[in-house]
Amino acid sequence: MADALTSYTAIRQISQFVGAIVFFHVSEYFLAIFFHGRSNVSCSSLLITKHYAIAMGFALVEYVVELTLFPQMKNIWFLSNCGLVMIIIGEVIRKAAIVTAGRSFTHLIRIYYEEQHELITHGIYRIMRHPSYCGFFVWAIGTQFMLCNPISFIGFLLALWRFFSKRIPYEEFFLRQFFGRDYVEYARKVPSGLPFIK
Repeated sequence: MADALTSYTAIRQISQFVGAIVFFHVSEYFLAIFFHGRSNVSCSSLLITKHYAIAMGFALVEYVVELTLFPQMKNIWFLSNCGLVMIIIGEVIRKAAIVTAGRSFTHLIRIYYEEQHELITHGIYRIMRHPSYCGFFVWAIGTQFMLCNPISFIGFLLALWRFFSKRIPYEEFFLRQFFGRDYVEYARKVPSGLPFIK
C-alpha cells in the first residue's frame, strides 16, 4: 500500500485533487470578500459543508482502496486527463459567472429583494441561466473522473443532479417574484445550464 501511495500516479492524482479543492474554495472565499466586503462574508463562503466533506472523504477512500487493489485502474491517463480538463472548464465557467454577476452573486439564495440585486443576462448568462451551478457540477464530477473513481463519479453525478434539480426551481421562484416578466422571458429563451433541468 505504501508503494502504491508513493507512486507517480498517486502523487500526481492526489496532488491535483487537493490542489483543485484548495483553489476552488479559497478563490470562492476571496471573490466573495472582493464583491461584498470582509464584514459581509462568513466562513460559509468557503462552501464546505458536512455532506460535502463526507463525499470528498469517501472519494479519497475509494481512490486509495482501488489504487491498492487495482492499481491499473488509476493509470488510464486519457480519462484522468479528461477529468483534469473538466476541473479547469468547471472553474472557468463558475468564476466567469461570479465575476459577471459581481455584487448580484451570493452563495445563499436570496429570498428578499435588495437594491443592488439585478437580473444578469449578459456575458456567460446569455448562454445559461445558472452558470455557477453548471461550473460546480462539471468541476465536481471532473474531480472523480480525474481520480478514475467510478463509484464516486456515479455518486457525485446523481447526488449533484438531484440537489440542483430541487435548488433551481426554488431559486427561480424568487427570481420570478423579483423580476417578473423579465425573468420569465429570459428563462424561456435561455437553458438552465444543467442536463435535463428546465
